[in-house]
Amino acid sequence: MATDERTMPFIKHLASSDRKTRTSALDTLRTFLSAPTTARKLTDLDYLKLCKGLFYSVWMCDRPIPQQNLCADLADLVSILPTPLDDECAAVIPFLRAFWATLSREWTSIDVLRMEKYLLLVRRVFGSSLAWATNKKKGSNGKRWDNSRVDGMLKLLQEWPLEKTGDLSKVPVGLRLHVLDIWVDEAEKVELLAELEDEKTFEDSVVLLDGLRRIVEVQARSTCKPVRARAKESLSDERLPWNAAGSSDEDITNEERDAQDGWGGFDD
Repeated sequence: MATDERTMPFIKHLASSDRKTRTSALDTLRTFLSAPTTARKLTDLDYLKLCKGLFYSVWMCDRPIPQQNLCADLADLVSILPTPLDDECAAVIPFLRAFWATLSREWTSIDVLRMEKYLLLVRRVFGSSLAWATNKKKGSNGKRWDNSRVDGMLKLLQEWPLEKTGDLSKVPVGLRLHVLDIWVDEAEKVELLAELEDEKTFEDSVVLLDGLRRIVEVQARSTCKPVRARAKESLSDERLPWNAAGSSDEDITNEERDAQDGWGGFDD
């Protein structure tokens, strides 16, 4: 049963026209989500309601600096969600799924004057998501990642926003294109590319980066020409390790690589 809205009155305040009211509601939300006893009880519908409120909090926010601060604050919610040892993804993945579902649903209704702040929001949340996925396990000297986080994030990304079936009614072209534009930048920011040079973390890094690579390769075979072109362009970014000079597989096509690896996508 969904959480009673009386226990989350701040949702409607997130979309208030008054900045102080929105700020207070966000502070309340942050406290609410950080409590393990509440966040884990939320249903998918509850998270959708929360994300709709967050969407409209951005909608109502004016001026560049407040918009930038708000996008950073919303992206930071990922880091304060509880991650119990028995299920690291218990709150984070449902929250992010609701976020991408909400952005996908509302994307085509965003007017040109508001689009820039939503592009920034997507960048910040995507970057925060990768940072969460690459968080090292406690008590392991920072050398091992939590596989459940990496697996959960990769499965989420090929469900939303780089949906693998090419259903443009589920994830609009514009949102797909933006994520394809930013994924290498954000991977670099969390030092995912740099860590491939460190043998101690090579195994962990390659799982996430290669997973991202394969998700984008699916987009490179999209029936939508702009998506296909943008995906191929991002895969050829010179910062990516497989594009380094002398790479042994630089002439292998995506289809040939898939055939060699025997990869058939993620399980539903």
